[in-house]
Amino acid sequence: MTHVNNINAKKKLSILAVVLGSAALSGAAYADNIVVGVEELNYFPHYTMDGGEYGGFGRALFDAWAADRGHTVEYRAFPIKRLFENLVEGKIDMKYPDNAYWSSDMKDGKSVVYSEKVVEYIDGVSVKPGNVGKGMDSVKKLGTVRGFTAWSWLDVINSGAVKVSENKALEGVIKQTLADRVDAAYANVSVIQYQLDKMGSAKALTFDPDLKHTRDFYYASTTTKPELISDFNSWMADNAAKVDALKAEYKVTLN
Repeated sequence: MTHVNNINAKKKLSILAVVLGSAALSGAAYADNIVVGVEELNYFPHYTMDGGEYGGFGRALFDAWAADRGHTVEYRAFPIKRLFENLVEGKIDMKYPDNAYWSSDMKDGKSVVYSEKVVEYIDGVSVKPGNVGKGMDSVKKLGTVRGFTAWSWLDVINSGAVKVSENKALEGVIKQTLADRVDAAYANVSVIQYQLDKMGSAKALTFDPDLKHTRDFYYASTTTKPELISDFNSWMADNAAKVDALKAEYKVTLN
């Protein structure tokens, strides 16, 4: 998932999270069952839904929080658009991952509360090694996952200079790029690399840092239970070493 940089908007959201967090109940936020909405997508090592079972770094992180706080967490996976609808309609308690710039039009007028930063990511373009360094003009067709928005490429997409080809799965986007059906794959670069390793094609595509990309963070969010976000923030602050160990275990830490 991606975003456009807007420092002032981020500051406002951060202030909102602090204010609401301060007003929330102190200590652990009690809940019989916390429903965390997640993406119905294989995006390992960050997160994946495989055979109806949620996994990856996201699962390990929320399981650790729940175990320490005495919560019970239920993970429900939805297609990306429906997941956002469920968030703004209050049908889930929390969403992960999220970012203030994702589906901002759907969130307009809604009180969305975001956690502190969870993990950093880069959404960028991976191309065949021989195409690295050829510049923006070398990409005419950009592959991405259905429901994602390549924010850093929106200007050239809207101008008509680049066309977008969507696929329901990242693996499909990668295969399209390898087959030259698209010129580049746009997604989280660490996830693309993991998928390539799994396919036995570790060096078949390479992240090109000279092409437009986004570097930001994943957050958790809610529209109904800010006390959960406050509790989650407190737990992350108190267990920074544990969180860092999980990031290292799942290899989601950026250099």
